[in-house]
Amino acid sequence: MARDVALQARAARTGEAVFSIYTWMRPTLSFGRNQTAAGLYDLERIRAAKIDVVRRPTGGRAILHHREVTYSVTAPIEDESLHTTYSAINRILQLRLSTLGVLVEAAAGSPRVEAPDIRPCFESPAKGELVADGAKLVGSAQWRENGALLQHGSILVDDDQSSLLNLAVTPVGSESWSPPASMQSLLGRAPDAAEVAIAMRDAVRALEDAELTDLDEREVRAAMFERVPQFLDEGWTWRR
Repeated sequence: MARDVALQARAARTGEAVFSIYTWMRPTLSFGRNQTAAGLYDLERIRAAKIDVVRRPTGGRAILHHREVTYSVTAPIEDESLHTTYSAINRILQLRLSTLGVLVEAAAGSPRVEAPDIRPCFESPAKGELVADGAKLVGSAQWRENGALLQHGSILVDDDQSSLLNLAVTPVGSESWSPPASMQSLLGRAPDAAEVAIAMRDAVRALEDAELTDLDEREVRAAMFERVPQFLDEGWTWRR
């Protein structure tokens, strides 16, 4: 999360966009920027399950980062609306998910954004999020600040999101849980992060920048570590 915030600041400074694909070293529960977590999630239960916790700089509801691939996009904002940039990123995702054998479309959804609550992110799609056979496969959220955007997204490789229901202070029954889509359920196999990353790189090259290059991580490393303490601070993570 610190790296993504540093990249957002870099986008504002340099005018360059960065598309990243990554996975998480340990199972991690991330809360959305404005999501209420204090009093709703049981920290001791989370620790007992050996799950790390972080708060995202982007919005939305809780996600378990484990059997999934995360993407982030940072870019300068010119005159594009949120809808325009969201749609451009969706085109990249749709193109390369289709080459992997997964056909997705943008959910119609409601234009009204619901307040983040105890329900996991993948319970239902918001307007514009990508679904396969009517079930959510990619959850995305965008944050804009100081002339640059940061969009996060999670692509489910396999479905373990219902386990979040057991981490609530008052566990929620899974009887009404509608399983999201996953690469495993759609393809019968679980692509690894490298396969997904290569596919996304090809899509960025085809749709956005034929001359794209790899980022020198040394450019963002120092700026990233300036922001690390915030994301490691439990008081900040559980501030709401």
